[in-house]
Amino acid sequence: MIVDASASTRRHGALAQAKGLLATLFDQAYRQRTRLAVLHATGRQPHWLWQGQKASPALHDWLSQLGAGGGTPLIEALQQAATWLESRQRQKPAEQQRLLILTDGRLKDWPALVPTACPALLVDIESGPIRLGRAKRLAEQLAAEYWAIEDL
Repeated sequence: MIVDASASTRRHGALAQAKGLLATLFDQAYRQRTRLAVLHATGRQPHWLWQGQKASPALHDWLSQLGAGGGTPLIEALQQAATWLESRQRQKPAEQQRLLILTDGRLKDWPALVPTACPALLVDIESGPIRLGRAKRLAEQLAAEYWAIEDL
């Protein structure tokens, strides 16, 4: 899971909506004893918060403190996630993987992207009256399923 918490996600309550979705996902993962990996994309570089561990109430502690700010190291996060997923698949070939990306897509431009080896879902958290629609283009390049957060 990649969570974009760049400064642009503060606009029009986008991050607040994403946090609500994440709270629900964390609860479901905890009940189902699902293993998660969470990569926080904010500031200058992405940071791993969780890597392949079972969901835990500690994720809610992080979520309650999650704020937005800084740049959008989303491309770096995508690259790190792809590398981690490939390694994880070699270590645990029977494990079913999925990649969830929460972003408003507010990147200036990005290099050509390669789809991940596992199914991906991009949830567009861009909100407000003027939408750039870059998250949808990002999802297309990643061959990811696309959903706008208000449709969930």
